[in-house]
Amino acid sequence: MTAPLRRLHHIPLSPFCRKVRLSLAEKRVEVELVEETPWRREIDFLRLNPAGAVPVFVDGDAGTVCDSAAICEYLEETRPTPPLLPDDPLRRAEVRRLVAWFDDKMHREATRPLVEERVMKKIRGEGGPDSAMIRAGSRNLAIHLEYVGWLADRRRWLAGESLSLADFAAAAHLSCLDYIGYVDWEAQPGARAWYQRIKSRPAFRSLLADHLSGFPPPPHYSDLDF
Repeated sequence: MTAPLRRLHHIPLSPFCRKVRLSLAEKRVEVELVEETPWRREIDFLRLNPAGAVPVFVDGDAGTVCDSAAICEYLEETRPTPPLLPDDPLRRAEVRRLVAWFDDKMHREATRPLVEERVMKKIRGEGGPDSAMIRAGSRNLAIHLEYVGWLADRRRWLAGESLSLADFAAAAHLSCLDYIGYVDWEAQPGARAWYQRIKSRPAFRSLLADHLSGFPPPPHYSDLDF
């Protein structure tokens, strides 16, 4: 009997979608990727998520889960192996703190302004980039990359001794920014060494194969020894 189809509705350069893709791949959950254009407010997609936002995970006949945080928690509860949240409450809190840091603070200050101005505005036909936003996003990115380097220099993985959702959240944001060529890896060797390790994991392969029409990645994007 054929297993019910699992789908992830996503946007390729969304860090929230990429975080879920990494989690699914690490847990060896096979999904069909369905690329969406949420800004068009298409009725079929709004039936899946009335908020009109990606990611949306359709778990076969089990149901539909919206929002990256909810999806990742759902995966931990339904596919606990390998775990991406530690058993210890304090260590689990640290993972969640860092996920919030990257998905809220870094996204607001660096990922969103840079990806929006360099790619998404053009895709949506909203005109040229705002150079002031790009300059501010670039300055903020340098600060966040420094923080990733600080964590990587002091811990085996960003939240502690084990790979966790915090690593995938950070990698999701940085992979989007690396795709558009904005990460200065030479400035933070600790962050670069950490990213090389996580980039080499099998879970990362589908991200490295991404290619947006009209927006080719830099040559080093898919290079594991960049």
